[in-house]
Amino acid sequence: MYLATERGLSTNYQLSVQRSLDAYSDWLGQVKKISEFSAVDAQQITDFLAYRKRSGLQASSIRLDAVSIRIFYRFLVARHGWKENPAEKLTLPRPEKFLPGTLNLDDVRRLIESVDSGSPAGLRDRAILELLYSSGLRVSELCSARLENLDLDSGFIRVTGKGAKTRLVPVGGPARSAIARYLNAGRPSLVAAKTGAEVFLSVRGKKLTSQRIWQLIKQYAARAGISSNVYPHLMRHSFATHLLGGGADLRVIQELLGHADIATTQIYTHVDKSGLKAVIKRFHPRG
Repeated sequence: MYLATERGLSTNYQLSVQRSLDAYSDWLGQVKKISEFSAVDAQQITDFLAYRKRSGLQASSIRLDAVSIRIFYRFLVARHGWKENPAEKLTLPRPEKFLPGTLNLDDVRRLIESVDSGSPAGLRDRAILELLYSSGLRVSELCSARLENLDLDSGFIRVTGKGAKTRLVPVGGPARSAIARYLNAGRPSLVAAKTGAEVFLSVRGKKLTSQRIWQLIKQYAARAGISSNVYPHLMRHSFATHLLGGGADLRVIQELLGHADIATTQIYTHVDKSGLKAVIKRFHPRG
């Protein structure tokens, strides 16, 4: 309850915290023979993280362990009046930096145009691909998109992202057209007795799952002859990278993606440097 209501963490993140704390608790009992969290000191927490590293975990997973332990001890301090927090000065491992992959403009076009829009499911799938690329949505945001939050006349959709935060995202012209065709000629055929207000429905009239959208995108990527690994989040990366390459301000991209920290958005400045080269070539006297 604390993680959901006070910390605003997603269900998946709550499960991740639980797994980390279960591993921590097991290690304390089996290795250190400690049964009370009040008996733990900072060195023992560091020892646990070192043990996890020796077990072969990546830095990102160890960082999640460390964050989970910090959250747990802050909870104990706040709710149980602990005066000492052994995790307060815990140093977090540096996250590994991986450059996100992207599709080029031709690949995006081929992927979207590989959809046969001659059926209700085809109209739906075309609208899904157009929206993912047009608005840079997370796949979870797309699955949960609801009719009452979609305004095609003004060209906006309201989505709920990480931490239950909502944001208003513009929807481009091709995506609006594809969604309108789906809503008029596709979705009514997918509606069943207990269908909810989600925009995108399965063939049984239920809310589409993230796993199903993964499968669909893999299917269309193969049909389009795209050999690289294509997945829903790749459309989001491509959206951001192409915006940046077109001259969009990084702060605007941050707002569109729903990133809480500009540092998360800045990774896209390392993906496409062609724009930087063009600026130097055009304006620098020795370019």
